[in-house]
Amino acid sequence: MSRLPAAIFKAYDVRGPVSLLTPEVAYWVGRAIGAQARRRQIQRIALAGDGRLSTPDLLAAMQQGLQEAGVAVQCLGMACTPLLYFAARTVADASGIMITGSHNPPEYNGIKIMLGNDTVDGPALQALREQVEADDLPIASGGSSHAVDVLPAYLQALQGQIQLAKPLKLVIDCGNGAPGAVAADVFRSLGCELSELYCEVDGHFPHHHPDPQVVANLRDLRTQVQQQGADVGLAFDGDGDRLGVVTASGQVIPGDRLLMLFAGQALAQRAGHVLFDVKSSRAVAKWVAQLGGTAEAIPTGHSHMKRKLKQSKALVAGELSGHFAFAGWDVDDALFAGAKLLQLVASGLDLDAELARLPQCLATHELQIPLSGAGHLLVQDIAQRAAFPSASYISQVDGLRVEYADGFGLIRASNTTPVLTLRIEADDAAALKRIEHELAAAIAPLPFPSYSLES
Repeated sequence: MSRLPAAIFKAYDVRGPVSLLTPEVAYWVGRAIGAQARRRQIQRIALAGDGRLSTPDLLAAMQQGLQEAGVAVQCLGMACTPLLYFAARTVADASGIMITGSHNPPEYNGIKIMLGNDTVDGPALQALREQVEADDLPIASGGSSHAVDVLPAYLQALQGQIQLAKPLKLVIDCGNGAPGAVAADVFRSLGCELSELYCEVDGHFPHHHPDPQVVANLRDLRTQVQQQGADVGLAFDGDGDRLGVVTASGQVIPGDRLLMLFAGQALAQRAGHVLFDVKSSRAVAKWVAQLGGTAEAIPTGHSHMKRKLKQSKALVAGELSGHFAFAGWDVDDALFAGAKLLQLVASGLDLDAELARLPQCLATHELQIPLSGAGHLLVQDIAQRAAFPSASYISQVDGLRVEYADGFGLIRASNTTPVLTLRIEADDAAALKRIEHELAAAIAPLPFPSYSLES
């Protein structure tokens, strides 16, 4: 009988409902990771978990599996992903494991893995499962566990990278996720006057779901920013690798437009390359070109983004979902990204005015259609049979990104959930409707979802 449900081994991590991702599964995954680490001469691995109710049991089982494999576990306990990444780099042979359900519902959890500075994803992740099934799990001596606290060193490192030209008035919303334990310390250390929303870590998520890319989840943050006359509002997902932003006027900034702001900041220092995921606006490339840089569309997924950032020596990389990574920091750390944005605001940038200056277009939010079958097979079928009469180019970097002279349409299978993802962007309403009709014909008989345009 299989020890591990194959369905929870996704493209970027292990993830699923806790009915499938049990402590027993976490133990065996820990044994496999430990065996891989020992073969690569990796002796120390950092381990942390988010604030979900299921996390402590998964964390304990993972720690047991790692120790039995002979690993020295550097255990942060309950912590956010940015601290786990920092611990991996500074005290754990560039290796770390994060137990987190990220932005998924409360009944989900997951395991993110980094070994030797590389995210374990795709075939490498499947190899872990196959290793467990093959019972290739040697027990080794030398396993141990050490409690570590890297927050002081993290704050010092962040302050070494980022200083604010003046104090700012800031509202943060942690959605009762793990970042709530440290976010106030981070931003007060930069000199901010701070108001906190839902920073008590609570795996019931009593106020709203911790996904800052859903505008409805930012309602309270928008209200508080405007009522308090704050300079900006920042929101974080359940483990702290996704950033949401509300301007002083209450405008929510989509992830791709945040990337344009970060690109402008980076390109003002030196020419270079910018990475954006296939869900992001084509305005990113136009804006970067105007500023003298180059830009490239890459597959969606935090592991792709970080790997490509290093390979291409890009200045900054970002996704529509709110993941960002910067040269020299190299990981998708939303606390660091938030601090980078504050640096812009403190230098005098009016976010609302700058957003109005950026190239404008009409765009849908990310649209999703639930699927019962394999999404990637469906996209392959669509690619073979569909026609897009007015398209100028079709990219298959990640799904189908159908480029037009006046917009783009996206059809891709999610790598984490059984849904088909769609997005449309266009220069005007007529172009938007035309592209919608072509995408609707391509996915038929699936119904095209209803939508409202981004504000």
